[in-house]
Amino acid sequence: MKKRKEMSFNTLYKLFIYVALITLAVSIVVPVGWVFLASIKENSEFYGNPWTMPKGVYFQNFVDAFQKAKMGEYFLNSILVTVIALLILLVVALPAAYVLARYRFKGSKLLNAMFMGGLFINVNYIVVPIFLMFVDADKFLKGLGLKGFFLNNLFVVALVYAATALPFTIYLLSGFFVTIPRDYEEAAYVDGSGYFRTMVKIMMPMALPSIITVILFNFLSFWNEYIISMTMLTKDAKTLPVGLMQLMQAQKAAANYGQLYAGLVIVMLPTLILYIMVQKKLTQGMSLGGLKG
Repeated sequence: MKKRKEMSFNTLYKLFIYVALITLAVSIVVPVGWVFLASIKENSEFYGNPWTMPKGVYFQNFVDAFQKAKMGEYFLNSILVTVIALLILLVVALPAAYVLARYRFKGSKLLNAMFMGGLFINVNYIVVPIFLMFVDADKFLKGLGLKGFFLNNLFVVALVYAATALPFTIYLLSGFFVTIPRDYEEAAYVDGSGYFRTMVKIMMPMALPSIITVILFNFLSFWNEYIISMTMLTKDAKTLPVGLMQLMQAQKAAANYGQLYAGLVIVMLPTLILYIMVQKKLTQGMSLGGLKG
């Protein structure tokens, strides 16, 4: 009798888990699929039943979004900012995480504590102070007869992105580096390898799953970031989320929904493709990074 109750409880529990997962999947897949279908509809099709399938494939929405709404220009700006930010982040975070995880030196505990404290700082709270600092810096440069550098500069925006992502990235990479046995380093030192070569040739390739996880998380963060880019880029050079927000406001007023959904697809598609490409490595990196504290 007791075994039957346990079996029935386990069956109900599994059924609940399956129902919850299916519900979650449907709540995600249906809106995404609907946006893709809406992006290839003609504008007249939006005035009937919104759930009807498109009568054909109307690619003019994407052409208009790229040309008339400047989504192509914003797309290139987002790629440039995201790639530069990721490069800066990896160049700084990888050595820092490795050293903090594998070595103990004077001030290492303080550095660890400072980086961990950075995890609790919401970047949206410090955007205004950063903006005011850049305004003052540009005023100083203009006072010297030079051009402003800090505002409306894609490289500076990428630098801010990388700086704000450092605490989380170092925390995640350090958690992985700690799990690697020291035997690999000792064997490398015996063979005559120095500290830097050991880190680059041996430790970083072993940390590849964790590095891919970091790249994906930060790519999503940088690609979809809105507050910093809207604040720092006050002229024509805008990133894709800011351009999409302007497109949404313009096309809602013009009732041109095809271009609006085409813009949404342009923003979503790179993240979906990247996730599909690195899905296995992402799962592996997350599981390996959580083996030890």
